[in-house]
Amino acid sequence: MSKIKQLLRLHLQGVSNRKIADQIGIYKGTVNRYIQKLKFLDQSIDELLKLEEPILEKLFSAGTPAYLQQRYEEFKPLIPYIEKELGHKHVTRKLLWEEYRIDHPDGYGYSQFCYHLGQLSAARKSGSAIFEHDPGHRLQVDFVGDTPGYIDRDSGEVIKVQVLITVLPYSNYTFAIAVPSQNTDDFLYALSKSLEHLGGVPQVLVPDNLKAAIIKSDRYEPVLNKVMEDFAEHYGLVVLPTRPRKPKDYVCIFDM
Repeated sequence: MSKIKQLLRLHLQGVSNRKIADQIGIYKGTVNRYIQKLKFLDQSIDELLKLEEPILEKLFSAGTPAYLQQRYEEFKPLIPYIEKELGHKHVTRKLLWEEYRIDHPDGYGYSQFCYHLGQLSAARKSGSAIFEHDPGHRLQVDFVGDTPGYIDRDSGEVIKVQVLITVLPYSNYTFAIAVPSQNTDDFLYALSKSLEHLGGVPQVLVPDNLKAAIIKSDRYEPVLNKVMEDFAEHYGLVVLPTRPRKPKDYVCIFDM
């Protein structure tokens, strides 16, 4: 959770500005400034807490453009290094963000870090476009490449599992669940648990041409299997698989 949301929750609970500063580790003057800004916002604290973190941060930081520009200029030169590190196995955005915050304690929060990383990475690539996403519009879905496992307590056998990741690309909000296999039943069970966790249904589901969902991969008219069609009909969503051999259709990197 971002420091702004932590601050808002503590303020809503009646905690003093000084204690808020001590508990979340920021300057008391910053807490005072954020609390003062609440008077000029139309939303209640409950409404603000429901906002995606990049939107929330923009609301509270809009009055300091020089500072925002400075953070942005400091962040841009780091992109080649971050992209290179992400190419290594098991190096995640979260790990790189934590490293970034050690060197830049006043730098971007995790959501803004991912957002600007995605935007700047796309802009660096020749012929690439910067994708804009609406909140809750798309849900991207894929199984991770590695197959982790657990040890059966009775037999001592290592049981391999498949991990399904779903991501809301606007905020990079991520859900993960382990299932026995990538077959259709396990896939749809995991997907239903993701929707249950999110508490809602996106307009568009974007699976990466998974065999559990797609019979025929086609650039313009991919063929869904019948169970996937029924699932989409039940939840009232549209399934738009990525185009074959077009990884850039996925603008989110699944980190494990």
